[in-house]
Amino acid sequence: MLLMSMTDAPAASAAGPFRSGRDRARKFLVVVDKTAECHVAVRFATRRAQHTSGRVTLFCVVEHDDFQQWRGVEEIMKDEAHQEAENLIYEAAKVVNDLAGIIPELVIMDGKQTDCLAELIKSDADISILVLAAGTGKEGPGPLVSAFAGRADANLIPVTIVPGGLSYDEIDRLA
Repeated sequence: MLLMSMTDAPAASAAGPFRSGRDRARKFLVVVDKTAECHVAVRFATRRAQHTSGRVTLFCVVEHDDFQQWRGVEEIMKDEAHQEAENLIYEAAKVVNDLAGIIPELVIMDGKQTDCLAELIKSDADISILVLAAGTGKEGPGPLVSAFAGRADANLIPVTIVPGGLSYDEIDRLA
């Protein structure tokens, strides 16, 4: 796991249904990926953090396909996938900073997205809310919404699902 933080966050508190203590800023966790609805989730979480004196954690996963190539080709493909994840997360971090002046915590992990997300939530007791934007296509709300919404065993934090088709003005009014 690659963790990059430019904040002086206090150490993690004890885990529980409401994991962050009252003296801590609420930490909004957003999954950064290539989907169109990702921008909606980033903006919503940023505005909520801004209005509640909270923090934002941006999370991106490098999912490695089961590479069956020569060693050198495999390493190049892994490096390219990691670089793409870094580009996505830095772009989202710029949006957070430009919108609200918040310097987000950045987390990049390698593995399966749902597994990595569950691991991060379990390991960071300061995360208060997972913000996801629902997909707008015919294929449904998206794999993360399906995996984390309504599963009490998957996480011990609330999940906010933002409609993926909201405009920036609508998000700003809601958040």
